[in-house]
Amino acid sequence: MLNKDTKVCISLAGRPSNLGTRFHNFLYAELELDFLYKACTTRDLEGAVRGVRALGFRGCSVSMPFKSAIIPLLDGLEDSARDIDAVNTVVNDDGVLTGSNTDVEAVAALLAERDLDRGSRVVVRGSGSMASAVSAAFARAGFGRTTVWARNAEAGRAIATRDGHRFADTEPDDADVLVNVTPIGMAGPEEEQLAFSPDLIRGASAVVDVVAVPVETPLIRAARAAALPVITGAEVHALQAALQFERYTGVALTREQVDRAHAFARA
Repeated sequence: MLNKDTKVCISLAGRPSNLGTRFHNFLYAELELDFLYKACTTRDLEGAVRGVRALGFRGCSVSMPFKSAIIPLLDGLEDSARDIDAVNTVVNDDGVLTGSNTDVEAVAALLAERDLDRGSRVVVRGSGSMASAVSAAFARAGFGRTTVWARNAEAGRAIATRDGHRFADTEPDDADVLVNVTPIGMAGPEEEQLAFSPDLIRGASAVVDVVAVPVETPLIRAARAAALPVITGAEVHALQAALQFERYTGVALTREQVDRAHAFARA
């Protein structure tokens, strides 16, 4: 039952969804934690952050278009957010708001779990805030042969330079690890498009696609057809949410708990 001591977490997003709400509240109920999670949006980011602080909300997840704009409103940043100038998680400790980026941490953890060869030639396609997080995760993980491929040359080159990667404005001729961090394959106008050419996919050794909906994008389907190991957007989304959950509650989740909560969120 909700009560005066219930801790509240929210999301701040331009286009809120139910994924995070269902994920967190499922686990709060299962673990009998006195927490509540609610998805929100706002046209007054400064006012929303003041509300988080003033009302004692435990924290919030942050999505576009607020990931960088929220930084001046916080009291401190962890390295994961400071390194890429983007926040996706805020924790409130008695009025002190600290930002972190669990997208970076989730991708880095999945790369370590899959034990991909650090000498691989990696192509990261994209130049938005999530591409920035993914690029940083590959740099943190020690991948020294990474190329950022982006149509937005200014943004893509800035990410590549920051992380010690190469930049390309056209698709490279070959690569070992292909990483899609664009809307290509996402539900909508580009849902049936491939983020990389069939020849490049056939020559690769692993594929990562951070598109969360649908899980089985054309790129992931093509990679599975070629018997390549994959990391899906669903895995990234679930793990970053689990890392947020741990920051809010202090409870580290098992993989089985994460998988069940993620399945419930998508049901």
